[in-house]
Amino acid sequence: MSIHPTYADEIMSGTKRVEFRKRPVGQDVTHVMIYATAPVSAVIGAFTVAGQETMEPAGLWTRFHTVAGITKRRFFDYFSGRTSGTGILVNEVLRPDAPLSLLQDLGVRRPPQSYQYLPADAAREALERMA
Repeated sequence: MSIHPTYADEIMSGTKRVEFRKRPVGQDVTHVMIYATAPVSAVIGAFTVAGQETMEPAGLWTRFHTVAGITKRRFFDYFSGRTSGTGILVNEVLRPDAPLSLLQDLGVRRPPQSYQYLPADAAREALERMA
């Protein structure tokens, strides 16, 4: 999942406990790899998914603003014109010894626009490096 470095760092530090998206990820998703966008341009960690909630943006803000890691203005700018959004709940944060390259470590040629699914073997190997 592509995440701006500021928010990626907040997830990794434990201050941001929910990642907001305009649509949910698949119900079978148990882990999210955190690809910090430019200038980092690497996978800096992952988190286990504790669940996800989809509702009106105002409801998401009310429920999660204390662990959102984003200002109210940026939150509502992100969801501008949307009738619903999703909060992906962050559980355990995992960190590799060094950031992972998309191509060399995961076999992914381009960064995800928002998110993309990894082949099971690549995901498993990357998560083992973070355990």
